[in-house]
Amino acid sequence: MKLIVATSNPGKIKELQDYLNEDKWELALMPKDIEIEETGQTFTENACIKASGVAQRLGEWTIADDSGLSVDALDGAPGLYSARYGNTDQDRITRLLRELGDHSHRQAQFICAIAIARPDGTIYITTEGICQGKILYQPMGTGGFGYDPIFYVPQLDQTFAQMLPEVKRKISHRGQAFKKLLPELAKILNI
Repeated sequence: MKLIVATSNPGKIKELQDYLNEDKWELALMPKDIEIEETGQTFTENACIKASGVAQRLGEWTIADDSGLSVDALDGAPGLYSARYGNTDQDRITRLLRELGDHSHRQAQFICAIAIARPDGTIYITTEGICQGKILYQPMGTGGFGYDPIFYVPQLDQTFAQMLPEVKRKISHRGQAFKKLLPELAKILNI
């Protein structure tokens, strides 16, 4: 069954294939000429806006996600603006560490919301996954991307950037969201 991924980023297809059964889903990127403005106030609202907008335009089942890092001591920042907190991953990390400074309260969570829209644009399901952690004072590890080198998961005594990809996939915010989503995706195949 065809499932449009509401992004023009080809890396997202690979990422989703790691969670989905590739034999049953034919994933396709949305056309580059479609632009959806994310005007929601939450990750779930933005995921729904993207999934619904693309589904309505193409008349196909569509999946979208929105995710980011929320730091307690920064009142949830960077939050919805995680990807726009700087021009590069290094810029974003530098800004976050500068704003957090020597603050001892370093609790944070990665949040991922996923929405699937029917071909008519109505939302079929949404899920959300959260991974709790702490922000380190300096980066550790060379894997991953984004804020991974400073996001430390105490239970595993590692940052996302230090984890094996399969471990990160399982415990991450995205992994938690997909764990809830997969049983519902199976139902779509029988519609």
